[in-house]
Amino acid sequence: MDYKNAGVDIEAGYKSVELMKEHIKKTMRPEVLTGIGGFSGAFSMEAFKKMEQPTLVSGTDGVGTKLKLAFLLDKHDTVGIDCVAMCVNDIACAGGEPLFFLDYIACGKNVPEKIAAIVSGVAEGCRQSNAALIGGETAEMPGFYPVDEYDLAGFAVGVVDQKNLITGANIKPGDVLVGMASSGVHSNGFSLVRKVFTMKEEYLNTYFESLGRTLGEALIEPTKIYVKALRTVKEAGVTIKGCSHITGGGFYENVPRMLPEGVRAMIRKDSYEVPAIFHMLREDGRIEEQMMYNTFNMGIGMIMAVDPADVDKCVAAVREAGETPYILGEIQAGEKGVTLC
Repeated sequence: MDYKNAGVDIEAGYKSVELMKEHIKKTMRPEVLTGIGGFSGAFSMEAFKKMEQPTLVSGTDGVGTKLKLAFLLDKHDTVGIDCVAMCVNDIACAGGEPLFFLDYIACGKNVPEKIAAIVSGVAEGCRQSNAALIGGETAEMPGFYPVDEYDLAGFAVGVVDQKNLITGANIKPGDVLVGMASSGVHSNGFSLVRKVFTMKEEYLNTYFESLGRTLGEALIEPTKIYVKALRTVKEAGVTIKGCSHITGGGFYENVPRMLPEGVRAMIRKDSYEVPAIFHMLREDGRIEEQMMYNTFNMGIGMIMAVDPADVDKCVAAVREAGETPYILGEIQAGEKGVTLC
């Protein structure tokens, strides 16, 4: 009896590392002090000494049950982008610049080519957010996960000068809410998605005119990474007073998280066009409108609160970064929360 007979292939682990190295290389930053394969990753803070009060911000998250879709479609090269996005978007919400990322893949059987495909997506997400992929772990766990399934999670660290932290404390009545379009469902609400739609390969590969692609293609579309857009807004001289990443819990849970007491976000539902995938979800699942906005991003992945005088600059900066901006509404005096009207 040996470890391989017990279900853990050490040689496959070595091969996975070799295959993923080419992807990891593309994410490197000058501050990275170690290579892949060591016991830890080291990252120099020398470049941030000029900040008055350099402050680390961190985020951790996973892909959730969207992975079930990847298994069905046998497509594994985009869920890594989702994983990175969930972490770095939260860091950017606080005003932070992502520095480095670590991933964790747990699987029933280590298939090196599949693991490399997953990591290629992680590396692409890191490239989009300018974060170095400095380490990770692939755990082969036979008997715990089915041989053809895996879980994927990650952890990111960023930095911001404390004076530039986005806290929402200075949001006041009259401030304007500017949103950025999502790419679709992103990586939240998939437990409900999987109840609404038939999770069979034939149906997922069905082309829908309203979507302009197959249902599977629309659902697997990776989460938008807003790091570049938020950086461009700040570089345009706009003070982002508050920022909300619209993830699990939709508008009703996430928008109030950026608000101080005594103000309320008023969002006009007709201020932008809700993508077709959400209309399909609502109709096929017979889901009440409030539940839709309490579960999904409904086409808006990030919301910023800015001074009215900065709106034009903010919108122009978002466009310059390649994202689609919408003026969603404004802040009013009232009980902390959000009203969709």
